Amino acid sequence: MWRGHTVSEPGFEEFVAARGPRLLRVAWLLTGDAHLAEDLLQTVLARLWPRWHRLADENPEAYVRKALVHTHASWWRRRWRGEVPHGDLPERAGPADPFAEVDLEQALAAAIRALPVRQRSVVVLRYFEDLSVTETAAVLGCSEGTVKSQAAKALRTLRGRLPGAVDAVGAERGERP
Repeated sequence: MWRGHTVSEPGFEEFVAARGPRLLRVAWLLTGDAHLAEDLLQTVLARLWPRWHRLADENPEAYVRKALVHTHASWWRRRWRGEVPHGDLPERAGPADPFAEVDLEQALAAAIRALPVRQRSVVVLRYFEDLSVTETAAVLGCSEGTVKSQAAKALRTLRGRLPGAVDAVGAERGERP
């Protein structure tokens, strides 16, 4: 026993098995690195486990999502954000390139990682997790207006870096460019 809890909290393992892959995707979108994403999710789940008996009947996925965003922001603030030198830039892929979609996904992921933490969190929750403005505001602990303004700023930045990609995503959601 640990702090009055049994070795296995009922339902915790099932929750992790069922929701773990989706939560890992959120962590990866926030960090942009598979190993950091695993560490981030593991850290949050380790903090959730002792509280599981209280949170299991509420909305544990929302709690984990919010904890992922806050923990990542905490990690991000502590990390040095210097430039990383790169060699020559790769040539642009032609329209017949079978890897163009993968290249676009990687470019989008890199552009999202370059956003400020708050904007990145809004983009991940709104456009990848498909949360409403209200749900995103609740997770981030801010107003709906802040979510809207941060989303607008982030999309403007992303459009500048990846002009065609962001407009295509917005059109799919029925949003104006």
